Amino acid sequence: MTKRIVGLVTPEERTEIQALFERRNGLDELAKILTVDNAVLYEKLVKDLGETCTKFQDWWNRMAEKYQWESSDDGHWEINFESCEIYLVKE
Repeated sequence: MTKRIVGLVTPEERTEIQALFERRNGLDELAKILTVDNAVLYEKLVKDLGETCTKFQDWWNRMAEKYQWESSDDGHWEINFESCEIYLVKE
């Protein structure tokens, strides 16, 4: 696996993706313990998780277009929340 810096985002942009990242992880954890027995809560979770994942991907798409990051078919981007650096990670 290789990992190298391809760009930076502003602290405000970092905060936006960090909130979505934490929300998505929290919803993923909740999905592991929630059963379909509670249909109302389950449906809300599924809807919220879908919306959060869409916003998460939209952020990456927006930033990639704005900053013209290098990309790769066999890679993905990651962010360092402390430094605001964006990495291209290839398997």
